[in-house]
Amino acid sequence: MRSWVLTAVAAALLLSACGGRLVKKQYEYEEELYLGLDGSATLNVNASVPALVALRGVDLNPSSRARFDREGIRSFFNGPGLTVTAVSSSRREGRRFVHVSMDVTDVRSLQRVAPFDWSTYRFAREGDLIAFKQLVGTAAGKQVGDVGWDGSELVAFRMHLPSKIAYHNAPSHRTERGNILEWEQTFADRMRGTPVDIDVQMETQSILARTLLLFGTTILAAFATLAGVIWWVARRGRDVERFAGS
Repeated sequence: MRSWVLTAVAAALLLSACGGRLVKKQYEYEEELYLGLDGSATLNVNASVPALVALRGVDLNPSSRARFDREGIRSFFNGPGLTVTAVSSSRREGRRFVHVSMDVTDVRSLQRVAPFDWSTYRFAREGDLIAFKQLVGTAAGKQVGDVGWDGSELVAFRMHLPSKIAYHNAPSHRTERGNILEWEQTFADRMRGTPVDIDVQMETQSILARTLLLFGTTILAAFATLAGVIWWVARRGRDVERFAGS
């Protein structure tokens, strides 16, 4: 009986984890952009080597037995306004994956460097909001042979926003925890160049600044209340003394 209960509890926890998106989806190609209010950003690319070859046309050997060409990958992603800060690799499903992190001076300059010239970028102040738009267009469409793909592979473009989101067109119509938005596409559609239209509007004040302001206001209000209580108690004491002496 106890064994059955433990099994049921374990199954419930697993289902809860899946429903709560604790089990992260696996992507064949993923761009993850941490955008700043000044247009600077940190950009992470996580992709299989075959996906980089097929989608971006990078000159790498897609074979899982090929040597990890760290310098070749670093050279490919380096460019004006881009500084590669980390390059690493892993293996999954018989394919080598690369993980590249970059600091971006101005997100609008990304369209002028080879790894990201399939996109156009717009970042501008519009009234009381900041607008960001990215349109992902044609892929390189380079053939890589049989690398173990089964047709279920996915591509994702993910954004981490620094301030309150006023509008977005993410297909899920929801914002994930941490102010994260995601646009997902099948690998086959990305190979065909089916556009990904990313459109976001956000407030000009960062969430951190808003939180600090709220925290500071709360502290000031608490001190003001405390000061008021002390003043009232002191005055009450003087009134009592005056009454007793009369």
